[in-house]
Amino acid sequence: MTTIRIGHSPDPDDAFMFYALSHGKVDAGFTIEHCLEEIEALNRRAIGGELEVTAISAAAYVLIADRYRILDPGASMGVGYGPILVAREWIPADEIEERVVAIPGSYTTASLLLRLYCGDPPVIEVPFDKIPNAVLEGQADVGLLIHEGQITYQAMGLVKIMDLGQRWREEADLPMPLGINVVRRDLNEAVARSISRALRESILYAQSHIDEALEYAMRFGRGIDKETCRRFVSMYVNEYTVTLGETGRRALEHLYRQAFARKLIRQIPPIDPV
Repeated sequence: MTTIRIGHSPDPDDAFMFYALSHGKVDAGFTIEHCLEEIEALNRRAIGGELEVTAISAAAYVLIADRYRILDPGASMGVGYGPILVAREWIPADEIEERVVAIPGSYTTASLLLRLYCGDPPVIEVPFDKIPNAVLEGQADVGLLIHEGQITYQAMGLVKIMDLGQRWREEADLPMPLGINVVRRDLNEAVARSISRALRESILYAQSHIDEALEYAMRFGRGIDKETCRRFVSMYVNEYTVTLGETGRRALEHLYRQAFARKLIRQIPPIDPV
């Protein structure tokens, strides 16, 4: 039987999506080897074309579109919310460009959105879960938070100075595309479609067995309680995770067109999901 290596983040939303696949609840039709790494590491592995299937940041797709194709299921899209900028104390938006910002990786969509809305501030790359401490300890003036930090930042003693998801919604009136799953183009069409089907079935299984899937997802929540985990998962496993649909594709196109217009990317990649 064919073995497919699937890369995804050790985060509650990805764990929720892949629960059924990782526990044999869905008949994939192939053997799966799960590769769990944080998103920036997966972005870098995708640039090297290492894994057959992987989660990546939507921004990183520009660099790998010749080698990978978007999977229709599995997208993480914020609906009026997304990455946030936090600081120890209030900083006006027009001063952010002059402050040192801790980012979760240069290939992340959050970092692309930072440049779209805040110019080109000096940055330091910090593992996403270490960013709050980097701000609190003064290594950076501002932190760019992804994952559950968007919910828990106040408990850490930080203040929100900008919500990039709200900025996006005000401008685009579309969901914000943050993460997608991709499949290598050198796999044949039948295999790619089988992978797409299996991932969609895994997502649908989790949505119809929420408590069961949440129990698994909580193992990847870095100490958050069940209700916080439920809230976070419900934010990023939504209708666009089951299928991009026309709206999801338009959201991706908008991201790439805006970035291209600002000369932040060199080309607009093809959007031909399977």
